[in-house]
Amino acid sequence: MKNTVCINSICVCPIYAFSLYALLMNSLPPYAELHCLSNYTFLHGASSPEELVAQACALAYEALAITDECSLSGVVRAHVAARDTPLHLLIGSRFVLSDGLRFVLLARSRRGYGQLSHLITLGRRGAAKGHYALDRTLVEAQNLDECLALWLPGQTAQQEEVQWLAACCPGRTWIAVELLLQGRDKRRLASLQALGEQLSLPLTASGAVVMHEPQRRMLRDTLTAIRLGKTLAQLGRAAAPNSEQHLRSRERLAKLYPSALLAESAKIASLCDFSLDELRYEYPHELVPAGHSASSWLRELTERGIRERWPEGPSERVLTLVEKELGLVAELRYEHFFLTVHDIVVFARSRHILCQGRGSAANSVICYCLGITAVDPARMQLLFERFLSKERDEPPDIDVDFEHERREEVIQYIYSKYGRHRAALAATVICYRARSAIRDVAGALGISAQDAVVLSKSVDWYGRDFDETRQVPGLEMTPECLAQLHMLVRTLMGFPRHLSQHVGGFVISQGPLSELVPVENAAMADRTVIQWEKDDLEALGLLKVDVLALGNL
Repeated sequence: MKNTVCINSICVCPIYAFSLYALLMNSLPPYAELHCLSNYTFLHGASSPEELVAQACALAYEALAITDECSLSGVVRAHVAARDTPLHLLIGSRFVLSDGLRFVLLARSRRGYGQLSHLITLGRRGAAKGHYALDRTLVEAQNLDECLALWLPGQTAQQEEVQWLAACCPGRTWIAVELLLQGRDKRRLASLQALGEQLSLPLTASGAVVMHEPQRRMLRDTLTAIRLGKTLAQLGRAAAPNSEQHLRSRERLAKLYPSALLAESAKIASLCDFSLDELRYEYPHELVPAGHSASSWLRELTERGIRERWPEGPSERVLTLVEKELGLVAELRYEHFFLTVHDIVVFARSRHILCQGRGSAANSVICYCLGITAVDPARMQLLFERFLSKERDEPPDIDVDFEHERREEVIQYIYSKYGRHRAALAATVICYRARSAIRDVAGALGISAQDAVVLSKSVDWYGRDFDETRQVPGLEMTPECLAQLHMLVRTLMGFPRHLSQHVGGFVISQGPLSELVPVENAAMADRTVIQWEKDDLEALGLLKVDVLALGNL
């Protein structure tokens, strides 16, 4: 038929298509996906947080929970992607205890988020970098009264597991029913319904999602092979049995799950009333002496600096610039940030550690007066708005270089002054580039090491010249194998591989840092990092202090 579209095999005129689709959606039970891993569960999830949010919106989900394993690394990206959409984003995490018990925790409030973040920190700080370790005793000792719990039963449901979880989260525990078309769904549903009735625990639908669309299954298996150090041919039962662990349409879900279980998922989502926009960051207060406010103490230090920088008296231009800058800093409430950087610089100079502020901070008269920078911006006609502007609504960025051989003294001073519970380095997310993706995918496909080396050396770092039609001399691969490699590499490029530490960006808080963002061990001894990188911090309006190194000093 001409000029028609099909909805569920029914051909209709285009002018009625949208109305019929809306009617169909309204007739379906609401659904919220409560168990979803992004690619920030490294080498497990096969879709980015942004892709998951976009697909959940397209499918008209009530809500989506990003529940990366013992991690909140990807939630800021999901939050930014969901800001201007009707999707209700939930913040959660999945945990696997040392005895194999699996569950998801969802934050229902700001306090619940702090409890969740702190539990992640305990697990990560108790293990080597990139791992975590939690057992029942450790979980039992935590207050989780503002978190909701979903028990994730294994192939054979263990009643004792869910009873223990329900005791930890009384009145806030559900049994997650995940029907993934693996041959025993009807029997599994009946068994879990009987268990829920026996223990008086509610059931909810869940999807165990690891990808936003089924076409990512090949990539998912490739990530599994990379993680396990095997080829795809060697995966066996570790490979995905099908493509069901994606964000499925509500029509499909309605055919698989009882409507009550789907509706329960939306009910759980409605109990969660937390957004990352609620996070408020406070700098340490101990830098302000008694009798002063942050503003008055910053003014006092600035005036001392004026007398040192201009012993014969400042010009009217300098005084005008100082008043302008102090007023804007007070309006934007960044006084503690300047005081924190000043304190670090004072410490370094008291130990004769050479240091120098650089970048846009050199545009600030306040930074010059505090001794952070050495350039008089009034004399050089520099523009302060390049450093700090209300219209840009971006936090200031003060980069301070310390002589590289003694920077560790400064880092350890920060840890000793504020404690590791209040100070940690920002993270850097190491992502796949062309060459690293080629090497890892080639290994998963069973391509010889020689061919992998030839291919990786044939492209630049960013893969701008990685083209499957390009002739690469010396390869012993079939065109089909090369095309498969090309497809997987193109998809994998940009995926996060693991967390590393920022070169020197410190986040320092007034209260426990672990209640703001999870903290974990870095590869270097005596270093800890948060699970967010600088872009995440900027997206939430949080500040970091850059303690950098420069050999020239």
